[in-house]
Amino acid sequence: MFKLTETDIELFVIDLLEDQGFAYLSPEKWEEERRSLDNVVLLPRLQYTIDRLNPDIPVEAKEQALRQIINLPSQNLIENNEAFQRMLTDGVRVEFMTEDSIRGADVKVIDFEEIGKNDFVQCNQFTVTNENITKRPDVVLFVNGLPLVVIELKNPTDENATVKKAFTQLQNYKNAISALFNYNGVLIASDGLDAKAGSLTAGFSRFMAWKTRDGAKEDRKTVPQIETLVKGMLNKEVLLDLICHFSVFEKEHKEDKVTGITQIETIKKIAVYHQYYAVKKAIDSTRKASSEQGDRKVGVIWHTQGSGKSLSMVFYAGKIVQELGNPTVVVLTDRNDLDDQLFDTFAGCSGLLRQEPVQAKERKDIKELLKTSGGGIVFTTIQKFFPDDGSEAYEVLSERKNIVVIADEAHRSHYGFKLKVREKNGEAIHAYGFAKYLRDALPNASFIGFTATPIEKQDASTRGVFGDEIDIYDMHDAQKDEVTVKIYYESRLAKIHLKPK
Repeated sequence: MFKLTETDIELFVIDLLEDQGFAYLSPEKWEEERRSLDNVVLLPRLQYTIDRLNPDIPVEAKEQALRQIINLPSQNLIENNEAFQRMLTDGVRVEFMTEDSIRGADVKVIDFEEIGKNDFVQCNQFTVTNENITKRPDVVLFVNGLPLVVIELKNPTDENATVKKAFTQLQNYKNAISALFNYNGVLIASDGLDAKAGSLTAGFSRFMAWKTRDGAKEDRKTVPQIETLVKGMLNKEVLLDLICHFSVFEKEHKEDKVTGITQIETIKKIAVYHQYYAVKKAIDSTRKASSEQGDRKVGVIWHTQGSGKSLSMVFYAGKIVQELGNPTVVVLTDRNDLDDQLFDTFAGCSGLLRQEPVQAKERKDIKELLKTSGGGIVFTTIQKFFPDDGSEAYEVLSERKNIVVIADEAHRSHYGFKLKVREKNGEAIHAYGFAKYLRDALPNASFIGFTATPIEKQDASTRGVFGDEIDIYDMHDAQKDEVTVKIYYESRLAKIHLKPK
């Protein structure tokens, strides 16, 4: 009778990862690359990458960068992880002497543009020792010698070995061998069938399945979630994109109910699959809509309530800032309280956005902010786009084409294009809706709508203003067929054991 073991699950995942291009390093090989078991970085690989990606940087400066990576500045795990994230995305800042001055430079440690220039390996039973405590995470993925992904596996045939137990084991590792997690981008917990991924600070409820390989369709329910996750999320391009553009360190103010003291808590968040693929599609649509021949209608993203819509908007803004060459992003709501809430979310993620967003409190503020030739992320309500003198047109604030307007709750307050006549003190008052005035002010801007409300088929207004649906997120997940999955495993493992090593 066929019975899965934890070794089988590990072998299965290793094989999947090899198919994705993660070369396998046996324990004997990775031990050779480490000076001792308390070193968690594969130093020869990191040093070689730094040399290769930074040919114009002096040797002393590259050694300085290496020291900064190895000796992160804090005793606090999340602070170190955030500091390392900046090194990954922006480069390691170094200084060095030239003939006549001190020069600064950013040392690149990962090539996010040409994925093939990076080194991808995997290690199983990766032994780490810290203060006489030894732990062995099941699988660790290294990019250029840096341990970016930790995977903990349990046996699906053991009723006590659940995804929750794998998650708990990861939390134990964080406490016992925290140095390994200074560099972490993604944590993965799996029982060999179900698999969930989350950030360094995420609780179990925030660990989510990755349900698609390509964003076009979900895998069959007979395919183990761990396979879908490896082929989708751990695809080299997707993984590096997630770490670079879809990871935020959100700052939240927490008040102690006993003392009344407010502290700032850092929470790391990474995109889940529906956020990631929706933003990718939105970026493609924005390129087309904002082009010379584009119609300025990017489209609409409908993600149901509680699905992380606000964070999807942050990810979109972060990506579009890099795509369009210093654009202005206008985030638009129709209520002051929503404007404040969304602004707080964006302000808490300024590291990803690479700038501090600004909020237009008065009508005069919006004019000052949008008349500039530079970029920025500007928050305002649509009601502020109303002519001060009561005329039928709003003044042109900018004719630039690299302006993107993000409309929150796109089905409300964004359709007022027709002239309306009302009577006041015996006089006929002519006025348009705010949407018309907004386009007077920004005639060449492109528009994208985000909503948590279903867009009805007969709703021509939303499509007419913003364009077609970019992405719709359905909350219903397929039920799993464990018996069929077991048969799938048996056939797959038989092939793995026959593979030459």
